[in-house]
Amino acid sequence: MVKTRAEVREEFASKGWSISGWAKQNGYSPNMAIAILADNEANPRLKCLRGDSHNIAVALGLKEGEISRAVGARQLAAA
Repeated sequence: MVKTRAEVREEFASKGWSISGWAKQNGYSPNMAIAILADNEANPRLKCLRGDSHNIAVALGLKEGEISRAVGARQLAAA
């Protein structure tokens, strides 16, 4: 089920999660995650069509789709 941005924010608040903490734990930019959740639901600036914005939106349940992540230098260094 696709959630609204408000529903995701309410879920985070009810569980005591921070958006920044969630983003860091999942390997995303905290600023990008915050921007996506703060965006206007009716006329979003961030369409979340590709890249990390798409992946964040899918991971948060804002849209349906697959998370596709290329292996970057940072992920290779951690391996």
